[in-house]
Amino acid sequence: MNQILTYKKKYRFTNDLYVALVVLHLVIGAGVYFIPLFSNLYFTVVCFYFLGKVILSPKRSKTMWVLFGCAYIAAAESLFRMTGGGLFYEFSKYYIILLVLVGMFFTGVSNNSYPYFIYFILLVPAVLVASTTLGYDLNFRKSIAFVLSGPVCLGASALYCYDKKITQEQLLQILACMTFPVLAMMIYLFLYNPSIKDVLQGTGSNFEASGGYGPNQVASLLGLGMVVLTVRFFLKSPSLFLKLFNLGFLALVSFRALVTFSRGGVITAIMMIIGFLIVLYGKSRYKRRQQIIGSLFLLGFSVMITWSITASQTEGMIENRYTNKNAKGVEKEDLSTGRVDLFVREFEGFLRHPFFGVGANGMKQVRLEEEGKIIASHNEVSRLFSEHGIFGLIILLLLIFTPLVYRLQHKGNLLFYSFLIFWFATINHSAMRIAAPGFIYGLSLLHITYEKKRPVPRKQLIEP
Repeated sequence: MNQILTYKKKYRFTNDLYVALVVLHLVIGAGVYFIPLFSNLYFTVVCFYFLGKVILSPKRSKTMWVLFGCAYIAAAESLFRMTGGGLFYEFSKYYIILLVLVGMFFTGVSNNSYPYFIYFILLVPAVLVASTTLGYDLNFRKSIAFVLSGPVCLGASALYCYDKKITQEQLLQILACMTFPVLAMMIYLFLYNPSIKDVLQGTGSNFEASGGYGPNQVASLLGLGMVVLTVRFFLKSPSLFLKLFNLGFLALVSFRALVTFSRGGVITAIMMIIGFLIVLYGKSRYKRRQQIIGSLFLLGFSVMITWSITASQTEGMIENRYTNKNAKGVEKEDLSTGRVDLFVREFEGFLRHPFFGVGANGMKQVRLEEEGKIIASHNEVSRLFSEHGIFGLIILLLLIFTPLVYRLQHKGNLLFYSFLIFWFATINHSAMRIAAPGFIYGLSLLHITYEKKRPVPRKQLIEP
């Protein structure tokens, strides 16, 4: 009986701690806005805290602390960038690489993760080609580091996560770690831009509503926050208070994601949520399905209210944005805002150099020579083709089919398809500007197990 009480108390404590950490990060978000250099302090404490935990924790806990640290820093990346808290632009990717390398040192990697060793080898030819093609206008070291930091972060995360056993409860804790910095960023955005009507500039991506930073990246991480709050709403909200608590923050995060006017992150989040709900419903029994349907009605009601408020605050422009119209309601010709043209040009680069490609970051050099200006790619798939040639095609096939083959034997991960959707959708509208796609891809390779319910101890009957 004591064991049961301890188990239940631990469960309640987990939710109590979650609520406390949410409140703490709301305060942190306000502190970042109101106090100069607070963002630098916050960044420093976070980095040293997780690195120290990974190094000093017992071996049995190291995997979780590595994943906690990676999840937190990936979700906090845009907040640190927009507030100047980080050391340099690509720091989050390097920090994740550092944590997983330390984790590999202590716990190793799976013998079956060899496809990702092949992946690393296939990245090398593009570097060799770039060493001979990049001109003086593009610094070789910085160009290579910039364009390959994302792929290396993905490869390191995949190597480390492959077949690592964790429970579903632990996976939900990892997702919670992503929630906290997203909520801090949400509060910062509300303080930075309390009135959306004051910064409306048509239906294009809105930098002012995104904290003065890139709307695409901000929307991607806010969209990730939408997903993890939805998962928590369905799986970790046993009481009405927790359901309303998570649903309320889901509405607030969704509002801030919508008003960035960057569609990619929001549409990706919706796709992830649909994927998660299909898998959850399919794996549930009759009674659980009825609960899911009831929660869906509550979620749907919240979505309608959030959309109505957003439409009112944006004076109807958000509706035009998602129906591909300008501020006057006239339909735009290009749904992709120029991304299709970039994709076509990069694919032409692949056709001109099909074997070895134009080299890592080589398309910037090509555009500089042909158009006189440097234009960054929005699409990692087309960049793989143009810069890596036939090796890029092999890399893409390897990245897609390795987790799908792994899924055939390990079907416990309810978020497997959602994680893959986030990776693939994000690299198609935002390349790998942020660390999240690479790390989230790694989470799809985790081996999720389920804790067995503890049996109720019974008193033995003593026969007279």
